[in-house]
Amino acid sequence: MELLHNLPLIAALLGILIAQLVKIPIHFIATREIDWGLFTSTGGMPSSHSAAVSALTTAIAFENGLSSSLFAIAAIFSVIVMFDATGIRYQAGQQAIVINQMRKDFQTFIIKAKALPEKSGEEKIEELKTLLGHRPIEVFFGCLTGIILSTLLYTLF
Repeated sequence: MELLHNLPLIAALLGILIAQLVKIPIHFIATREIDWGLFTSTGGMPSSHSAAVSALTTAIAFENGLSSSLFAIAAIFSVIVMFDATGIRYQAGQQAIVINQMRKDFQTFIIKAKALPEKSGEEKIEELKTLLGHRPIEVFFGCLTGIILSTLLYTLF
């Protein structure tokens, strides 16, 4: 089972798992509500994408050195993933918030314009996903999570 000896892979997967698990108590502290769905959702604090790529990159640095081509590839890959998490995906989430509000406003307008009561059993349009991306602070702490995780793994093993 060579796969079980691949510490960069293990570090990256643990980065995802730990970041997803940590979202639940952080959300509880902020809202006093337990939301188990956060374990499988995108977005939120900390960024599991950032934790994974930074854990992978740090592990590769430990195994191959900072001057290796593999580290360079991993570092650039990490920068692109974290930039995407704070840029494109975050903006898509913001747009989804606006679209959801527009949809609600339009539905209210139609109801009032026709002066008809809402029908029960009407199919509801599924809300667009608004937690697609991350704020920069979420990416920073995800990255920090991954670096600390890989450093601990290489220090202990």
